[in-house]
Amino acid sequence: MGKKVNLKSFSKDELFHFIEVAGLPRFRAGQLIHWIYQRYATDISCITELSKELRSGLERMAYISDLKLLRRLKSSDGTEKFLFSLEDAETIESVLIPDDARLTLCISSQVGCAMGCKFCLTGKLGLIRNLRAYEIADQVIAVNRLILPQKITNIVMMGMGEPLANLDEVAEALWRITEFIDISKRRITLSTAGLVPRMALLADRAPHVNLAVSLNASSDKVRDDIMPINRRYPLKALIEACKKFPLGPRRRITFEYVLIGGVNDSPEDAGRLVKLVRGLRCKINLIPLNPHPESGMKRPSDAVVLKFQKALVDSGLTAFIRESKGQDILAACGQLRAGH
Repeated sequence: MGKKVNLKSFSKDELFHFIEVAGLPRFRAGQLIHWIYQRYATDISCITELSKELRSGLERMAYISDLKLLRRLKSSDGTEKFLFSLEDAETIESVLIPDDARLTLCISSQVGCAMGCKFCLTGKLGLIRNLRAYEIADQVIAVNRLILPQKITNIVMMGMGEPLANLDEVAEALWRITEFIDISKRRITLSTAGLVPRMALLADRAPHVNLAVSLNASSDKVRDDIMPINRRYPLKALIEACKKFPLGPRRRITFEYVLIGGVNDSPEDAGRLVKLVRGLRCKINLIPLNPHPESGMKRPSDAVVLKFQKALVDSGLTAFIRESKGQDILAACGQLRAGH
């Protein structure tokens, strides 16, 4: 008997091919997709729609992988953080954020990250490896199973890793999330640190997914320092790519701006930011820094944050203050994994 194959590792076409090679009718592939992605089956023996004989036959050839939950923490604000172990024992994080009727899951696309942003603990890990498409989608499946009878309504790809650096697997994962798990593309946001050449590819590979850009500075000097990717793709190139990014009706690009005390939070920074994004259909999320001990950076005062927001709003921009969620459970990227 050969090595068992993981049914989640198959694309839709590969799964249909596997079923045909096994001598089974094509509709069996549809049954497997339903049980894996909508009923969250973790074992072939659980698929009671199949006969015992058929389940036994499939179990000799295949299995259904499952993320192993290592830790689950719940914040006083309702945010939940999950630390999952992969099949090779590497670990990733996912964060569930409740907001009125929405349940948003922040998912990871890589183990670690190569971007090296100074304010992010994940960057301290370096890049260990890319996640496979099924490992990305599996975060949605695993959390949906854990929160039954509730369901995730929104997805943000803002967890560990740079999604556009793993575009092939991310695009396949997004297809599964929309087609198999049935979450609308309009409810999915992908965040990039600014891999300019791949922003156009994203529009082709995952059309209608919302784009967020981790901006965090209004000058190349500051962005070069806190986000090394800016040395390859400076602000002029990044903003030009944003202008070319196709937007559907009533869609906007989101610029994320982590406010760091004494680094990028001055009135001059706000003025430059207004000029930088002028003419773009966008909104700006201001995120006061959730510092980790190794960052050496500090959160600005509430007065400074409000003054920065006012400068943007007074100039005609849409700007929100987004407080970091789950600060009492190490919910910032990489904090739970680093402490494990």
